[in-house]
Amino acid sequence: MVGIGVVLWREGKVALIRRGKPPRAGQWSLPGGAQKLGETVLAAAVREVREETGLELVEPRIVEVVDLLERDEAGRVRYHYTLIEVTGRARGGEGEAGGDAAALAWFDPEEVAAMPLWEETKRVVRKAAEMIGEIGPPSGAAGRG
Repeated sequence: MVGIGVVLWREGKVALIRRGKPPRAGQWSLPGGAQKLGETVLAAAVREVREETGLELVEPRIVEVVDLLERDEAGRVRYHYTLIEVTGRARGGEGEAGGDAAALAWFDPEEVAAMPLWEETKRVVRKAAEMIGEIGPPSGAAGRG
């Protein structure tokens, strides 16, 4: 399955959602979900951000493609997602959890690096920060969601 993850920025912080459903139910992760048939990658990213945060994704860019393999106790593959990671800015306020998201919060990139997250999530956030220039406070009004 193809999934979309979004490194969403607002005032130098990254949005994370607490997942309400498997895979990784109860854990913090990037907003995102499955791409629908006939939907482009960026359209899926915009839709997932809207569904899970109530915000508009602007300036979307592809960051990376990663594989998520989750196995059961016997070592058999339970889930295999090819994840296309996108980054962009949020427009529309602080947002609120919706869809598959049980909670929404904003974190400094340094906080994300210290959280008990999937290591690929941390790596993608670092790469997205370099791409979008969000490490440290944004300069001026440009970049504020």
